[in-house]
Amino acid sequence: MKLFVVEGPGKRATIKKYLGDDFEVFATKGHVRDLPAKTLAVDIEHNFEPKYAIMPDKKEIVASLKSKAAKAEKIYLATDPDREGEAISWHLENILGIDENAKCRITFNSISKDAIWKAMESPRAIDKNLVDAQQARRVLDRLVGYKLSPYLSRKISTKSLSAGRVQSVTLKLITDREKEIENFKPEEFWNFTSVLEKDSVKFKASLIKKNGKKVKLSNKEQVDETIRELNGANYTVSSMKKTVAKSHAPAPFTTITMQQEAQSKIGLSLSRTTKAAQALYEGVELAGEGKTALITYIRTDSVRVSEDAMKMAKTHIIEKYGEKYYPEKPNYYKSKTSAQDAHEAIRPINLAYTPEKVKDSLQSDLYNLYKLVYERFVASQMAEAAYNSVVCEVDAGDYTFKAAGKTLIFPGFLSSYGYQEEKTDEEKEEDASKLPPMNEGDNLNFVEFKTEQKFTKPPARYNEGTLVKAMDENGIGRPSTTATTVAILFAREYVKLDKKQIVPTELGKVVVDVLTKNFADIMNIEFTAEMENKLDSIEEGKQNWQKLVGSFYDNFEDELVKAGENKDKIRLSETLTDEVCEKCGAKMAIRVGKFGKFLGCSNYPKCNFIKPLVKKVGVCPECGCDVVERQSKKGTIYYSCTGYPNCKFMSWDIPLAEKCPNCGSYLVKKITREGDKISCSNSKCNYTRVDKKGEEDVGN
Repeated sequence: MKLFVVEGPGKRATIKKYLGDDFEVFATKGHVRDLPAKTLAVDIEHNFEPKYAIMPDKKEIVASLKSKAAKAEKIYLATDPDREGEAISWHLENILGIDENAKCRITFNSISKDAIWKAMESPRAIDKNLVDAQQARRVLDRLVGYKLSPYLSRKISTKSLSAGRVQSVTLKLITDREKEIENFKPEEFWNFTSVLEKDSVKFKASLIKKNGKKVKLSNKEQVDETIRELNGANYTVSSMKKTVAKSHAPAPFTTITMQQEAQSKIGLSLSRTTKAAQALYEGVELAGEGKTALITYIRTDSVRVSEDAMKMAKTHIIEKYGEKYYPEKPNYYKSKTSAQDAHEAIRPINLAYTPEKVKDSLQSDLYNLYKLVYERFVASQMAEAAYNSVVCEVDAGDYTFKAAGKTLIFPGFLSSYGYQEEKTDEEKEEDASKLPPMNEGDNLNFVEFKTEQKFTKPPARYNEGTLVKAMDENGIGRPSTTATTVAILFAREYVKLDKKQIVPTELGKVVVDVLTKNFADIMNIEFTAEMENKLDSIEEGKQNWQKLVGSFYDNFEDELVKAGENKDKIRLSETLTDEVCEKCGAKMAIRVGKFGKFLGCSNYPKCNFIKPLVKKVGVCPECGCDVVERQSKKGTIYYSCTGYPNCKFMSWDIPLAEKCPNCGSYLVKKITREGDKISCSNSKCNYTRVDKKGEEDVGN
């Protein structure tokens, strides 16, 4: 019997189906050996030697594995094909007493019969450079976490806090964006268009220049002056440009781009995307076929695609769409320079498994994500989309206007990738078919002016998708760590979700301020990105991992000593309320702790009475008790009845006392980008209106 060792138990059945009865597939369920949790476990004085131990919850798994390994005629270590997986195989090699030169390690990019058997044809020894790169990361993160976290807990008067090499600088991205929003000063500007006509066809032309220079109207006075100067002006076509514009297909997914698109296109959070992708990679039960993997390895920063996959795509595209939908030359994509490029882009293993074919076998999240990956990959290998593009400039006195239009004449890759960006109002206007035939020198009829006051908007808060994109663009973390890093920030109550936007809590802001003042390198984005590059260089055999850790730790230790000299404590801001302490009669104050805001006695530390802080928003439509604002573990705001568990009313929107005039159900207040709306809670009733009274609509 041969022993085939993997990480995830979810892939066992898929792999077993391909290997047959001569193999036993064993899953370690991830790491089995690590740095013990309750000690530093890094010998700083002896070249940062890590002291590993079997993880307490994995002792039975290790005992079972040793027993099976002792009876196996051959052992294949087939953990995930990345640094983390290489390190797990190295730990297994040590635990099982396998010779370090033994060729027992195999890797494959997809869980398919061909990929697995091909990998077993060329087993290799453990790649120590990969292991050292992972060890360096693990030791660095342990040193930073175990040294910074106690300092934070001593410095800030709250419960125990945590800091991390990547998590803290990611938190800084969020708080820096919040400062930009808070400090933003909107500027007024006006859109100015003239409605023109030729051959009974009306169209809009936007003001772009005055006396040949770009013009920007900033107030009503400038708008009125422009109208006065244009009154009676002749409108003449000064230039016409007709071209065929082409749009190239997007690259296939990396981990980061998949996470972004999954949120923006199909509404999946990071955690749901990760869970669904893992299941599609490990295998799902297909009717009549058993456990079958549908996509390639899901942790990758590469857009590279194998030649076999490109040939498969070509056949599929020509058969389904026709010859003209395949480009004259195959589409190749270049990964960014910082990419490790260890694996292919994320793609379907077999295009014969269309989304429609497997839909009945997949849960909703899995189907939607598979459809997204499938269609994106097919689109990436297709021909460009083509448009008839028209750009017309019109002169009127000292002013120049522009009208533009774009009409799709060949869909190309758009035939596959149906998840297109929502068009702006301006883009919706850009339809070449709406413009009349025109030539240079043509005179146009003026119909009317259209003006609209606007104000510049602050940068948007991050959502999960845009945050991982920012992390990727700034070189913070790697594809396998971004989702975990973001999850930690929520778990530590450093950030919360507000209508899918990530907002730093007061605690998160204070943590960033303290760390930024005392640990410049840790909180420096460029420094963190450069450290990631240095860790990559260990993988390439260009740097010794202990020397890298040592060069970092020397400066870090100096900063720790200096920061520790200041014994002043920071108390998170508190606001006195009218509520009275039930123990001593003093006023209660709103405080912020590890788990968010709460009410604490202002007479602390003499009195330590605390109670939850709740914000009343209205009256329960089912029982009449108060409805309060609550927060889920992930930071999402919702509203529920204080009469729980007798009354289990809850709502994602603010419930109102007012009844729907159409059906009598209670109304809710929905907060949207376009403004607040009052809608019926009954999904079958379409009553809605704009909220013109604001807070007066809430509750009674």
